[in-house]
Amino acid sequence: QVQLVESGGGLVQPGGSLRLSCAASGNIIEVYHMGWYRQAPGHQREFVADITTGGITNHVDSVKGLFTISRDNAKNTLYLQMNSLTPEDTAVYYCNRFTFGPFPWGQGTQVTVSS
Repeated sequence: QVQLVESGGGLVQPGGSLRLSCAASGNIIEVYHMGWYRQAPGHQREFVADITTGGITNHVDSVKGLFTISRDNAKNTLYLQMNSLTPEDTAVYYCNRFTFGPFPWGQGTQVTVSS
């Protein structure tokens, strides 16, 4: 059973930054194409960014230049650096496999952007 554990969320003021982390059982982060997703209140879960096993990244237009997905294979950890946060970024953020369908979803980590 693959387990995904997101962390690093919290309350931040508009314009602030957060770095989210995703830890997974085994070497999941290293061997799979991974992605970050988020679910805002009243909305469906949406794709944010992904990174291939070769390190090629893709970000949705709304976060390009602001968010950066990365991975550290030695630490088996996936990251999402989030800069210039706005209230519209408020959501529960999840990590998961991007290709071949998702693993069971973790609990996510709450990001709240508010003054």
